Amino acid sequence: MAKRREIQFTIDEDGNVSLQVKGAEGGECEALTRDIEEALGVVQSRERTSEFYISSETDETISLDSE
Repeated sequence: MAKRREIQFTIDEDGNVSLQVKGAEGGECEALTRDIEEALGVVQSRERTSEFYISSETDETISLDSE
């Protein structure tokens, strides 16, 4: 059975979008969100959890500039 992956979107009152990826391993989270990031705008910051570096389940939060 395929592993479940989840992308959570949060849009603040200024229109800035944050993404949080769950269930992806290592750099897989970046591959999952690449097209979304390109469509939404410029990535302002990227926060990786320790799991990213040990190639296990990863949570990642990405903030995108809405301009």
